[in-house]
Amino acid sequence: MDSELRQINPDLLQPSKSFKKLSSGTITLNVGGYLYAAQRQTLIRHPGSLLEELVSGKKPVQHVDAMGNIFVDRDGPVFRHVLNFLRLGDLVLPEDFKEASLLRREAEFYRLTDLAQLVREWEQRHFARQEPAFLEVTDNHERSQGLRVYCSDSTFIEKIKFRLVQVSKSRLDGFPEEFEISSNVIQFRHFIKSEMGSRLVLKEDNTFVCTLESLKLETVLLALRGGYRLLTSLDSNRGSVVQCEALHFVK
Repeated sequence: MDSELRQINPDLLQPSKSFKKLSSGTITLNVGGYLYAAQRQTLIRHPGSLLEELVSGKKPVQHVDAMGNIFVDRDGPVFRHVLNFLRLGDLVLPEDFKEASLLRREAEFYRLTDLAQLVREWEQRHFARQEPAFLEVTDNHERSQGLRVYCSDSTFIEKIKFRLVQVSKSRLDGFPEEFEISSNVIQFRHFIKSEMGSRLVLKEDNTFVCTLESLKLETVLLALRGGYRLLTSLDSNRGSVVQCEALHFVK
């Protein structure tokens, strides 16, 4: 039975009575039937937490197991991640972890507010990755030239910004801030700024002046390389994707 449990939980140890000496360097906890061993300094790392109070003697131990170890009637397997947080100072979870809500409640029970916040942030990132990303590339008819790029995933907007650079009087500047409406929208209203000789170019070729079609083509190529697929195109009878008035992609 012990060998089977050790296969389930690599932190599982043989029962020990060493916990009784609170000054001992190593303490064994029984969490929901799972035995965990940790250094005392690890368990008291967060002052005010339940574990810190139990181990330091600030809170009386109400329950012990048959071997004299502190017994905590909580989820045993999930405590592994609580303990790793105490050891590492950070939250490290597998990509396919499916018990984030349980881990967050356990963090709140142990009064580990930093861990609870890290779990919330992990959940937000995880759910964001699960949601489909939408990309829309549309012509702007307010001026003779213009292009609007919207993407629900702001990292795609960053990729476009990384590819383009403003060139003026033999100087390379960054991406023009005037084109960025938000973290999800770029609006190319015009390509020549008030400064004489200023132009928008691809970063790898500062002799190539961007046009509406070249910007649209670069956006489409970045989308396809990034795993986006074309859903719909408006006025596609012109014979070229870049000549369509609107393109819609999903990932």
